[in-house]
Amino acid sequence: MASVFANSKDYFVDEAGDLTFFNSKGQIIIGSEGVSRFFLVGVAYLPNPQEANQKLSALREQLLQDPYFSGVPSMHPDARKTALLFHASKDLPEVRREVFRLLASQIEAKVQVVVRRKRVLAEEAKKLFEKFGIKISSNDIYDDLIKRLFRNLLHKSDKNRIFISRRGRHDRLDALKKAVEKAKRNFTHKYGIKSDKDVEIKIFHSHEHAGLQIIDYYLWALQRLYEREEDRFFHLLKSNYRLIIDLDDKRNKPYGEYYTDQNPLDLKRICKETG
Repeated sequence: MASVFANSKDYFVDEAGDLTFFNSKGQIIIGSEGVSRFFLVGVAYLPNPQEANQKLSALREQLLQDPYFSGVPSMHPDARKTALLFHASKDLPEVRREVFRLLASQIEAKVQVVVRRKRVLAEEAKKLFEKFGIKISSNDIYDDLIKRLFRNLLHKSDKNRIFISRRGRHDRLDALKKAVEKAKRNFTHKYGIKSDKDVEIKIFHSHEHAGLQIIDYYLWALQRLYEREEDRFFHLLKSNYRLIIDLDDKRNKPYGEYYTDQNPLDLKRICKETG
């Protein structure tokens, strides 16, 4: 991944939660068994993705050689789970603990996440359809969050490489490029500074790059905080979340709540009203 650009940055993008709103009868099933209440899209900037890849690979080999995991189905190569990649929701708790330990102590990352509350999304979709006959697709929601994530990121380096975890059978590369271009235009419109840096977007399966497995873990930890009010995983990585945007928490500002070092997120501060 060597670059001719002296100043370049690598970003890794994934999602957590689902965009299921209704059952086959048109009834809202948000929050029911297997259906999330929140949808998150996040990006991790890794200063040294090659080193991160080496460290995760070394950990995986160490765990696969550990007799404690002998005979565990998820550790067998044919299962295409932990033996292939780390995935927070599928890894054993013992494996997950080791990954969190590594992420917290040895892999530098800066993470930004946008959170949407699905009940608010459902109401927005309903109003748009009733008023204008417009149907919002899951791709529309996802692309909007990509645009918001990257608005303030792409002017900082001569070269930006964005690695996005594949969603479904199609890579949708053209649509994602348009979302990123909108992000750049919005930055220029807001700050009056032209965002014309080089951007390369690539779609990968999560097992193809450690950076995608890293952002998966960060998103899983934050999702547990929002969905289950369980904060122990979030606190392990808390210092590396640089920005968390809760778009639908409008108690204080019409554009949502922005959690940063100056306005830190914790369990007590999360809005419960629209979750």
